[in-house]
Amino acid sequence: MLRKDVLLGRKRQTVVAIRDQRERLHTEARMRTLAFTDALTGLPNRARLGDVLAHHAAVLRESGRGFAVLMLDLDRFKFVNDVLGHAMGDALLRKVAERLQSTLSEDDIVGRLGGDEFAILALGAQEGGRPQRLAARIVEMMDRPFLLDGQLVNVGASVGVALAPQDGADPEQLLRNADLALYQAKAEGKARFRVFEPALAERLEARRTLETDMRRALKAGEFELHYQPLVDARSGQVTAAEALVRWRHPRRGLVSPADFIPLAEETGLIMPLGAWVLRTACTDATRWPNAIKVAVNLSPVQFRDDRLPEIVEDILRETGLPAHRLELEITEGVMFDDEELTLMMLSRLKAAGVGLAMDDFGTGYSSLSYLRRFPFDKIKIDRSFVCQLPSDAESAAIVRAIITMGSCLGMTTTVEGVETAEQYAFVASEKCSQVQGYHVSRPLPSEDFTAFLVGQKAAA
Repeated sequence: MLRKDVLLGRKRQTVVAIRDQRERLHTEARMRTLAFTDALTGLPNRARLGDVLAHHAAVLRESGRGFAVLMLDLDRFKFVNDVLGHAMGDALLRKVAERLQSTLSEDDIVGRLGGDEFAILALGAQEGGRPQRLAARIVEMMDRPFLLDGQLVNVGASVGVALAPQDGADPEQLLRNADLALYQAKAEGKARFRVFEPALAERLEARRTLETDMRRALKAGEFELHYQPLVDARSGQVTAAEALVRWRHPRRGLVSPADFIPLAEETGLIMPLGAWVLRTACTDATRWPNAIKVAVNLSPVQFRDDRLPEIVEDILRETGLPAHRLELEITEGVMFDDEELTLMMLSRLKAAGVGLAMDDFGTGYSSLSYLRRFPFDKIKIDRSFVCQLPSDAESAAIVRAIITMGSCLGMTTTVEGVETAEQYAFVASEKCSQVQGYHVSRPLPSEDFTAFLVGQKAAA
C-alpha cells in the first residue's frame, strides 16, 4: 500500500494506492516449499534436513538433549530400476516414503537425501535403546514385499545409526558417521542395521588407502597369476589349471584376494583387473601343452557387462589361444538377478567356443533346472563338501549324488579342495572327472607351474 498527501485546490487530499501482493507471496511461499521438499516423495530434502539437524544440534549444545540420525539405503533398488524401469523405481520410492512415515512416531522426521537414500532424525531417541529398536523395525518393514502395478517386489534395506552427542555434535559429522555404519551393514550382508563405532572410520581409511594402492598396482604391474593344477581323477595327469590372481604389495607382501577382490568389485576396478587376468592367463596357456586348458573365474560384476563376450573373443584373437582351451568359471549367484539375461550371456559365450563351468556348486540355490537350462560343460563341487570325506556319511552322499548327476547330464565334474590321499581315493572311486586341491598341488607361480608340468611329463 502506498499513501501520499497531495494539495488539491485549497484542500489537502490523501491518495492511497493498493497493490495485491497475495500472488507474489503465494509464489514465494511455494518456491520456499519446493526448495526444501523432495519433488518425488513430498518428504523434506537434503537441504531441509540439514537445517533441521543444525537446529537440533544447537538445542543439544544448550540443553544436552540427545537424538539419533539413521541413514537408510535400499538393497536392491538398482535391480528394480534396471529391470522394471525408472517409472517403477519412482513408484517404489514413493511407497518406501509412505511406509517410513507410517513406521515413525510424531517426534521423528524422515527425509530423502537423493536416489534411494533416506535419513531419519529421531528426537529423544537415546532412552532404552530406542534407536536400535527403531532401526530393527525399519529393516523389518522394508523386508516386506511392495505391491507395484500388480507385481510383488522385494527390495529390503540396510540402516546405519549415529547417536548425538557421542558420535558427533555437528550435522555433517553425524550424517557421515551414520553413513559409515550403513556401509558396514551392507558389507555384512545387507537387510540389517549397524550402530556407528569409531573403528568404522579407521576401517574406511584403510579401505581408501587400499583402493589407492590398488589403482597404482594396476599401473605398476604388481599383480601376478598363480596356477593350481586340475588332474584327471583316473590317470593323475594335468588336464587344466585354474588361474588365481595374487597381489604382491611392495610393503604388505602378498595381499589376500579376500581383501582386494570385494573392493575391486565395489569400485569397478574388477573390470581392468579381470581383463588383465584373462589376457595374462591366455598368454601363459599358449606356452603349455595343447591338451591343457586354463580356467579363469569371472566376477558377477564382469558377467553383467554386455561387452564381456567381445572382450573374451578379442583377447583370444590377441593371444592366439584356441577358444576350446579356455574355461570360464561362474558362481551360481549370477543366475539369480535375471535368468533371461544370464541365459543370453552364457549362450553368447558358448557361441564363442569357450567352456563354461559352474563354480562352487552346492553352496547356493543349486537346482537341476539350472543345469538343464544353462549351457554349462562342467560343475565344480565346492570344497565344503569335501573336507569331511570320506568319514562323514552325509557329505559322501552329497558328493556321490552330484557326481552321478553330472555324469548323467554329460558334464565334467571337478572336486575342489581335495587335501588327503583318502579324499582323493574316495572321489576317484565315485568316478568324478577331475580333482583339484592341495593333495595334487598348491597354486604355483607361472614358472613353477611350467616346471610342475615338465616334472610330471618326466615321471610319466
